[in-house]
Amino acid sequence: MSAAQPTMQARATSKASGIPGVKHVIAVASGKGGVGKSTTSCNLALGFAAIGLKAGILDADIYGPSQPKLFGLRGKPRQLGPRMLEPMERFGVKVMSIGFLVEEDLAMIWRGPMVISAITQMLREVAWGDLDILVVDLPPGTGDAQLTMAQQTPLAGAVIVSTPQDIALIDARRGIAMFEKVNIPLLGLIENMSSFCCPTCNHVTPIFGHGGARVEAERRGIPFLGEIPLDIQIRETSDDGRPIVATEPDGVHARHYVEIARSIWTAVSSGAASRPPPRIVIE
Repeated sequence: MSAAQPTMQARATSKASGIPGVKHVIAVASGKGGVGKSTTSCNLALGFAAIGLKAGILDADIYGPSQPKLFGLRGKPRQLGPRMLEPMERFGVKVMSIGFLVEEDLAMIWRGPMVISAITQMLREVAWGDLDILVVDLPPGTGDAQLTMAQQTPLAGAVIVSTPQDIALIDARRGIAMFEKVNIPLLGLIENMSSFCCPTCNHVTPIFGHGGARVEAERRGIPFLGEIPLDIQIRETSDDGRPIVATEPDGVHARHYVEIARSIWTAVSSGAASRPPPRIVIE
C-alpha cells in the first residue's frame, strides 16, 4: 500500500492561476451537442451585462465555434503586442473565439494538445481588461477542453445545460460527474427547450418532455436554475446575430435568462458555490 495521495479533485486546481482583471470565471457545459448550450452561454453573458456587470465570453468550442455568429461579429481581433489580442465587443460584452481567427467553413482537424494550446492562449493572451465575470462556452462532452479549464483556470463554478429527455440527461449526468471529479462547484442545471407554445393556438407541447432537468438537479442536490422554452424568437434572433437578451430586453424570454444570470451571480459573488473538500484515497 502506498502513501495517501490526493485524487484528481485535489490536483485539478493546483496549477490554476487567475486571469488578470477577471474576478470570476464560470463554465457553461453540456454532456452532448444540440441542446442549445452556446445560445444559452451567449444570453447568460448578456444577462450578466443587463444586471450591470462587466461581462465577457470565451468561445472554447474549438471544433464548432458559435459565438461570432450569435453576436453578429466579423473580422479579426486587433493585435496589441507580440502575444496579446484585444477581444471583440458587442452589446457591452467582450468576446473571444477561435472563429475570429480561422475561416468560417474551415474544418479544425486538431489533436488534443493543439486544442489545449489554443484555449490556453485565448484565456491568457487576450486583454480582457476588468471583468466581473467571464463566461466560458465549453464544447460538449468531457474531454481535453474541460480538463484544461479545470486545471488551468480558477473556475468559480460550472453550469450544465440539458434538454428534458432521458437521452440528453444521461449525458448531462456525465458532465456533472466530470466537474465533481475535478473539484469544480456545480452552479446549477438549466433545462433548455423545455416546452413549445404554439404561436397560433397557444397550446403548450412538451416536445422533448418536461421537468427532467429539475428532477435530475433535485436528485443530485444541485440548484435548478430554470427553464428556457423552445421558441422561434430565440432561434431567429440567434441566427441573425441579435441575441434576444440584447435586442428584446423587456421580453419574457430575456427575463428568463436575466433571472438565471442573477441567480448565478448571487451564488458566485457570495461564495455560496463553495468547493467540496478533496477526497483522499489510499492506493
